[in-house]
Amino acid sequence: MKILVVLPRFPYPLEKGDKLRAYNQIKYLARNNEVYLFCVSHIPVPEECIEQLKPFCKDICIVRSPRVANYLNVARNFFRAKSLQIGFWDSKLARKQYRQFENNVQPDVIYSQMVRTMPLVSRSRRPKVMDFQDALSMNTERRMEHARGLWRYMLHFEFKMLRSTEYNAFKIFDALTIISDVDSDAIPHRKNSEINVVPNGVDFEFFHPMEREKEYDIAFCGNMSYEPNIRATQYLIEKVMPIVWQQRPDARVLIAGAYPKQSVMKYESDHVVIMPSVSDIRDCYASAKILAAPMQNGSGLQNKLLEAMSMRIPCVTTSIANDSLHATPGKDILIGDTPETFANHILSLLDNDALCETLSLSAYDFVHQHFEWEKAVAKLEGILKEAAADQSPRLQ
Repeated sequence: MKILVVLPRFPYPLEKGDKLRAYNQIKYLARNNEVYLFCVSHIPVPEECIEQLKPFCKDICIVRSPRVANYLNVARNFFRAKSLQIGFWDSKLARKQYRQFENNVQPDVIYSQMVRTMPLVSRSRRPKVMDFQDALSMNTERRMEHARGLWRYMLHFEFKMLRSTEYNAFKIFDALTIISDVDSDAIPHRKNSEINVVPNGVDFEFFHPMEREKEYDIAFCGNMSYEPNIRATQYLIEKVMPIVWQQRPDARVLIAGAYPKQSVMKYESDHVVIMPSVSDIRDCYASAKILAAPMQNGSGLQNKLLEAMSMRIPCVTTSIANDSLHATPGKDILIGDTPETFANHILSLLDNDALCETLSLSAYDFVHQHFEWEKAVAKLEGILKEAAADQSPRLQ
């Protein structure tokens, strides 16, 4: 089967969740299929990154999309009442080169990631499957809760446009996938139950238990330019840690992740280490006694939790994150939805090595049972094959 994968970003390096998902799906789909990759990039893609995908792709086409043109598209979409982020990833150049690439490849099925790619593939007459990844509209709606003024107005506008776009996807694609049932339920369509849930997985050979000196008591890892991670960092340092520091004044926190904004860097101190350049994220997980993920908004599945659990690091998170994960509270993970509860969970783990051991072992078994890339991509491959073979009317 010839599969044309269409992405809004080049899927390497793996510092963002959508890249991690796309990279591993391509890697496993390439075992039994011919995979062709088309993607848009706002920045130059280093040759060493392209080399990481070449073993899995028959051909790769990367379109450099000028930022000036993208910002003009954002403005146009605002006045046309269309999604702003879709405008940011759209351009006449990208559409033209996509059509040429698709005609050259002649794929059996097109697999596109996120609604950002819809302008590229929507007019194709070939079988099409789109991965929502997560419910972007729900993510945007949750961000509105903490926004004020003009930014809140812009988020509300984008929320409405994304809702409309997600609804229209049912008319355009032969099948739809998403990362979790919570995100599927948030998609505004009467047939949202027909969206196929394809979870992420964990590279168990890479993320395995490692012996490291515990330099930090608590770690939080993630892309630090992503608003939900920024918000979680603020919550951890401003709300949770003052309670922890009352009992453990020497407790050290590691905040690790690419592209930290000033709103994150300002927390750097003797007790808070900001690590913007991470060569191996496993060292960050392994050097901490606990992974804290106090997510306050966002959507989708938290890869940081999957990876830490696979390395037998005990995790504390919120219901927002666990709603998609479905780990058993108190058995596989600890859940705290208030600063006090979250802090008390951290303190209980710091004070009880036996609890850490029990929780981490259960978490390790949990992710190995439910989050294997090979199984997840096998399900995706079946969906793509069915779409390629079935020419019946779309979901509508």
